[in-house]
Order: sequence, then structure tokens, then C-alpha cells
Amino acid sequence: MSWADRIVMLVDGSATLRYYYAILLKRFEFNVMIAESAEEALTLMQGTLPALILTDILLPRMSALDFIKQLKGSDRTKAVPVIALADRDDRVVKTAFNDAGCTEYLVKHGEPGHLYRTMQAAIVPTPRESFRLNVPLKVVVGDGTAQGGAERTEYTTTISEGGLYLRTLFPRPKDSNTPVRIFIKDRAIKAKATVIYSRTMEGGFFREPGMGMKFIEISREDRNFVRHFIKDQLTADIAVGL
Repeated sequence: MSWADRIVMLVDGSATLRYYYAILLKRFEFNVMIAESAEEALTLMQGTLPALILTDILLPRMSALDFIKQLKGSDRTKAVPVIALADRDDRVVKTAFNDAGCTEYLVKHGEPGHLYRTMQAAIVPTPRESFRLNVPLKVVVGDGTAQGGAERTEYTTTISEGGLYLRTLFPRPKDSNTPVRIFIKDRAIKAKATVIYSRTMEGGFFREPGMGMKFIEISREDRNFVRHFIKDQLTADIAVGL
């Protein structure tokens, strides 16, 4: 995706919520435009059109419902998807926003991964299944058997609940399977992973050598642990006061 394709307009009258969602969206690797009201958002969009709009349903002055109706009534902005954020799940209110042209209606402070997947589905032709967290974690690849190969200690560049990218000078061939042990906090996550793609330092522009891997066997408990670790890393220092 290009820089412009990753622009998200965040519209919220609360400074606390603007801070929380702006940081969260930046960690999702989106470019964020911020508006305190529907009127300010409309003014900003006269210059730059975002790829997606994330708005609170309770806005000062112009209501969020009127804001969405105005967006959908303009040839220039009608194609921009809008995700509405509400304090609670209200079926009547949700129906009103959906009827106005809202792409999705979500409850605030839900699972960050759900928000990420919803945004991806709205603007990306082939959306990712889960958010990839940039974090270095120790990983032991292989188990010393002929099938698993000799053990080698490597480190992640990114991890998601569905897989990881390992920085290594010795990437394994595409479609090869291997056991891995991922060390998160005081826990060793055991899984079996398959190599989706490998990168080496040979030829062309420099790319960090390594391999992208997908989990093909992992316990539900361990997958949930990875999911909660990612959520904690995303929100631990920005959720105070919410």
C-alpha cells in the first residue's frame, strides 16, 4: 500500500480518545489525520482525502449520523469507508448508522486485533488475518532431529498470532516445516511452523535476510497467550484513564 492508501481520518471530540486511537493507529502503521468535529474533518478533507474514516458516534455540533450522510451524498467522498465507534452495542443505533452508509459499527476499546482486521477488510484488497507486532523475541528453530534439523537460536523481527518473521542468515527453503520455541516473558511457546517465504542477501537491493513462517500446529492456550501479549504491547502505555 502507498502512503496515501494508509491515511486514516480520526474524528472524536474527546482528547483522551483521540490520543488513544491515534497512537494505536500509528502502531498499526497507518498515517493519521485528526479532527475534533465533523466540521473540522470536512474542512481537512477538502485538501486530503483519507482511505478510511474512524469516527465516534457522539460528536460536538454536527452529529456523526449527519456527518456520514453528508459524506455519502458527495461524489468525492461517498466511496470512503466509515467505521463508527460507540460506547455500547445498541441494535437500533447500529441499524441507523448502517442505513446511513457506515461500513462497520464497533464498540470502543474492544480487541485491537478486531479493529485492525476490520480496517484491513475495508481498504485492503487482500487483508492480513492478524496484526504483526515489531518485537525481537528469542526463538529456537529445530529440535535436533533429522526432520526438525539442528537447533539454531534466532530472533524475530515481527510476530502475530498466526506466525512470525525470523531474522537469520540461514533461512530454510519455502514450504519446509520445523518446530519452533518462542520465548515470551517467562514462557516458552511451542509450535510447528511452515516457511512461507525466504530472503537471502544475494543479488538486487539489500533486504534483511530471514524467513516468514506460519504456525501450522499450536495449542489454543499458546495462541491465546500470543494474542494477549500482542494486545498488551499495543495498549499497555496508552490505556490509562480510559
